[in-house]
Amino acid sequence: MSVELIPLPPREAIRALKLRGGRLHESFAWEEVYADDHAAMFTVAKSAGHSILEDIYHAITTALEAGETLDSFSRRLMPVLVQKGWWGEAIDVDPLTGEPVRVRLGSLQRLRTIFEVNMRVSLAAGHWAAFERTRASRPYLRYVALQDGLTRPEHLRLHNLVLPLDHAFWDIHAPPNGWNCRCSLQSLSERDLDRLKQDGEALTFEPPAVTLQPWTNKRTGEVRQVPEGIDPGWDYNPGKAGHLETVRRLEARGGPDFSSVEN
Repeated sequence: MSVELIPLPPREAIRALKLRGGRLHESFAWEEVYADDHAAMFTVAKSAGHSILEDIYHAITTALEAGETLDSFSRRLMPVLVQKGWWGEAIDVDPLTGEPVRVRLGSLQRLRTIFEVNMRVSLAAGHWAAFERTRASRPYLRYVALQDGLTRPEHLRLHNLVLPLDHAFWDIHAPPNGWNCRCSLQSLSERDLDRLKQDGEALTFEPPAVTLQPWTNKRTGEVRQVPEGIDPGWDYNPGKAGHLETVRRLEARGGPDFSSVEN
């Protein structure tokens, strides 16, 4: 008799996403909600003035709960956005300047970005919750970059870097640390480290030197020093920020009961 194994939904990632969904924040440009501010809210650039943010949030939540693919997510959401006029190019008024500007609203590429960013950030929060829960037995994190020739060189150089969970390096360099970043973190025990060494993995245990580049946020005027190889807006730890925000909100509600987390 065969047994069909059905994967469980990523419970802690769903919880983090639903708590973010408690604050839907319309924005005009992605720079308006920067780095770890994303842990406290759900937002989509160019959503300001359009009644589409709740539709996108619910579509993302459904996709994460059901293990939905990008293709089915896009097929389901696209007609809703088209009907509401949030598709293609349009003229919007920039709230910062008061001037009309041509903007790109919905597109298949935008849906891909929305889907992948929110999935990866939510899953990173769920993973970080697991890292914290098992830190006594698995106190190390290993940076894992895909070896398929498509990974950017700066991220590829971090492959097999192993540092303690609480090392300050992870506060800036924890994936996803850029648009379309496919890197991940893996928690390790002492036995895991021994096994990887025996398998011939070239592990490193010291973080590389970091070169900082100044970047100016054109919406706020703030100048930030962003490490080379990390895209502006990703110079933080998405998983840790999402986990800490989840803990803070659940504590404010009186406990970590997942069933009480509603939209």
